[in-house]
Amino acid sequence: MTIFIIIWSVWFISEIFVSRALRSGNKDKKGTDKGSFRIIWITIGIANSLGVLSAIFLQIPIGSTQLIPYTGLSLIVLGIIFRFISILSLGRLFTVKVTIREDHKIKSDGIYRLIRHPSYTGSLLSFLGLGLSYNNWISLAVILVPVALAMLHRIKIEEKLLVEQFGSEYLDYMSRTYRLIPYLY
Repeated sequence: MTIFIIIWSVWFISEIFVSRALRSGNKDKKGTDKGSFRIIWITIGIANSLGVLSAIFLQIPIGSTQLIPYTGLSLIVLGIIFRFISILSLGRLFTVKVTIREDHKIKSDGIYRLIRHPSYTGSLLSFLGLGLSYNNWISLAVILVPVALAMLHRIKIEEKLLVEQFGSEYLDYMSRTYRLIPYLY
């Protein structure tokens, strides 16, 4: 149980750090987030609470082996790593609120060569892992589905802004990359 608490805590603390440290600056375009940052955090809070309560009170196991919760922990760690690689790759252009930075350019190399939103992919991988770590079908569903829907809503806002800002350059980039999952979506 200790390893579960350590990994969940590291993930939670890392996300708080990211949300505090990587905010948009004074020179960045304002009012473009449309409340999506708040929507995601509220959704995460509610979904995680319901996931924990489901694991406690509605025990519908995914399987009878300990492999499932440990696979979930592995996915959390993999998601954290993937997310931080994408954040580091994007560098100063990454912000937790949807915005356009001064001298903003489209990032299309590295991990961004295949997918447009690897940071969200990493987050969703971690939320999939969280649901699996509870080894509970209901926990998995009440965590993953609402969080994925909130992130897809945010992606629409982000992509609309990027098309408005960069026009055909971003549309071309969209046509040759996947949104979240290489070779699938």
